[in-house]
Amino acid sequence: MRWALVLALTAAYPLIVYFSLGRIEPRYLALLLLVLGGLRWLAGGAQQAAQARWVALAALVLAGSTALLNMSLPLKLYPVLVNFALLAVFGLSLVRGPTVAERIARLQEPDLDPRGVAYTRRVTQVWCGFFVLNGSLALGTALWASEKTWALYNGLIAYVLIGTLMAGEWLVRRQLRARWGRAQA
Repeated sequence: MRWALVLALTAAYPLIVYFSLGRIEPRYLALLLLVLGGLRWLAGGAQQAAQARWVALAALVLAGSTALLNMSLPLKLYPVLVNFALLAVFGLSLVRGPTVAERIARLQEPDLDPRGVAYTRRVTQVWCGFFVLNGSLALGTALWASEKTWALYNGLIAYVLIGTLMAGEWLVRRQLRARWGRAQA
């Protein structure tokens, strides 16, 4: 339940910030980051506890910076933080194994064959590349774009890109499974 709230607030965050800037001082918007940081801290399960706490701590630093400086830039850096955290999780899974994509795949297919393991490794690498690109664009919009452009990219375009990548991966996976099925027959 807490993770659902964290995900919903994270998804809505750019729009909330956009519609609040100019109406509410940034230091008061820092409360939103405090709530997100606190929820992430509380929502971290045993396996995710360290990662969730680091993200929560970083969110709290951004919130503190916003409150202290009364500037919107730290607020706009939260999507960069989320992308960096996801890159760290996915990237570390490439080093330590099993990869994030493999863990997800094994929920449906516990006896994943070596081709499936190799494929999930590649999928995890693609997501790492995505997080680098998306995080860089989030940083660029935070530093150099208007608040409207920042909100448009981080509150809409980034989610469309995520959905497109997920749909594309699903289509590729279907084709590969069909091809692998024909090869075994």
